[in-house]
Amino acid sequence: MRVLGIETSCDETGVAIYDTEQGLLAHTVYTQIALHAEYGGVVPELASRDHVRKLIPLVRQMMQTAEVDSVDGVAYTAGPGLIGALLVGASVGRSLAWAWQVPAIGIHHMEGHLLAPMLEQNPPPFPFLALLVSGGHTQLIAVEGVGHYEILGESLDDAAGEAFDKTAKLLGLAYPGGPAIAKLATQGRPNQFKFSRPMTQKPGLDFSFSGLKTNVLVNWQQSKQDEQTKADIALEFEQAVVDTLTIKCRRALKQTGLKRLVIAGGVGANQHLRMGLAQLMQDIRGEIFYPRPEFCTDNGAMIAYVGAIRLQAGQSSDFSFQVQPRCSIEALSALR
Repeated sequence: MRVLGIETSCDETGVAIYDTEQGLLAHTVYTQIALHAEYGGVVPELASRDHVRKLIPLVRQMMQTAEVDSVDGVAYTAGPGLIGALLVGASVGRSLAWAWQVPAIGIHHMEGHLLAPMLEQNPPPFPFLALLVSGGHTQLIAVEGVGHYEILGESLDDAAGEAFDKTAKLLGLAYPGGPAIAKLATQGRPNQFKFSRPMTQKPGLDFSFSGLKTNVLVNWQQSKQDEQTKADIALEFEQAVVDTLTIKCRRALKQTGLKRLVIAGGVGANQHLRMGLAQLMQDIRGEIFYPRPEFCTDNGAMIAYVGAIRLQAGQSSDFSFQVQPRCSIEALSALR
């Protein structure tokens, strides 16, 4: 089955074509970072309008790149995400499927991230533990198979990626905040500040990152507020997030007895996080898996892949499509 995948949940327009026999045929992502940078974050209305402007030309481009003139199905992100942005991708995807007389299916955005490592040459076997870390989500999920997901812990306030963005803005850094803080942290001096590793002293697997922003704010206001101090704070903030995620992953692996860990989502591209979790898995003689950096952020390839396996299993959406700004991954149906 050859499937067109469309991703428009936030500020990236992703389009891809996946073939169940030949693999990924073509993919591209148009990012709106420059559009939203002057505002320090995503402006939903601007994001929706830019998806409208870019989506159809990108679909045409990918069909040409893949050298195909037809597909067997269409997959689009149905949630969670910004409702206006989701509606653009869903309405275009469903309309194309109707015009081409092929089935269409709405895909859960986080399931796309969760299964993105399946696009690599060495995909993780089931079952595994997944750490999903992005701008909107921080979750630990036990994965038994496609559609068999159990959330073990999640952020009670800000997601890790959101905390990176807000901290970067507080320090006067560019948007998006994750790469900006990671770059500045390379110039930081260790042990100049000490931030908390929130909720690591309490039992359980939930996260909280809002307190780290308060740590940054208080220490920044009481400092010289020079460039070196900014770098020192960036280093300690990044290390605090990495330590917190690593401690929770270690706890979850012990609790579940699993020996395979998948890292997905935009924050999963952070090199310090990858190094810390790689060391964790080496210590317990386990395996770690993650998608290539371009598939950590939002992309159409992961949507096309999940769409292909669900459409092959006979699942599809009817013409009365819906998008859901908030929806739990646990509500997804398992493949039979």
